[in-house]
Amino acid sequence: MVVKTYNQQQLKDKIESCKKCRRLTHYRKLVFQDRPLRFQNESYWNKPVYGFGDPNAELLILGSAPAAHGANRTGRVFTGDKSSDFLMKYLNKNGFANSDSSVSLEDGLKLNNTYITDIIRCAPPKDKPTGKEIENCRNYLISELSFLKNLKLTLALGKVAFDNYLKTISISEGQKYTEKFEHKKVYKVSDNLPLVMACYHPSPRNTNTGRLTEQDFDSVIQQCASILRK
Repeated sequence: MVVKTYNQQQLKDKIESCKKCRRLTHYRKLVFQDRPLRFQNESYWNKPVYGFGDPNAELLILGSAPAAHGANRTGRVFTGDKSSDFLMKYLNKNGFANSDSSVSLEDGLKLNNTYITDIIRCAPPKDKPTGKEIENCRNYLISELSFLKNLKLTLALGKVAFDNYLKTISISEGQKYTEKFEHKKVYKVSDNLPLVMACYHPSPRNTNTGRLTEQDFDSVIQQCASILRK
């Protein structure tokens, strides 16, 4: 794989104008056409989504993909859906965000010592990107990671994010990193790279079924804070 890197503005422009994946480009249009009644009067971002947060962050939070009526609608990762509400509640409680909600680009939300991004930049059908779609976004994540010079910990939300973060740093570092996803486990993959923590994704599928409880997720964010204090 040929790795291409960009400066931050070039990368932002490159991501937001990307049309590499025809399936995802088409799906974004369908999402808008079939949007729920509660969003009928809203315009949608309907473009690939760039990361968000503190450029000097020590904590990276990595998801899998924008939600169809969340980030794809609002234009910001983890914004405007139930997963973002769950995440921000505990980022705010533990000092990583100035608000316990994330609803729009104009809501005044600021992240503290934290940066959030996704493995891929477009909402996929059924929240499941293909391997080719993930590969099409790989260089974007490599470039984005290269701007985050102070990272000490990556919190990977879900197995897709975890596995593909390891694959991404394997490509960027020229060395293979493989670990098995285990909820709440912290991995030291290299002396020269951030620690990695695995966590179930705070999706309604997990939170509504009790697979990921509020107490459990609170303890995950508390552990992140504890690691960064060391």
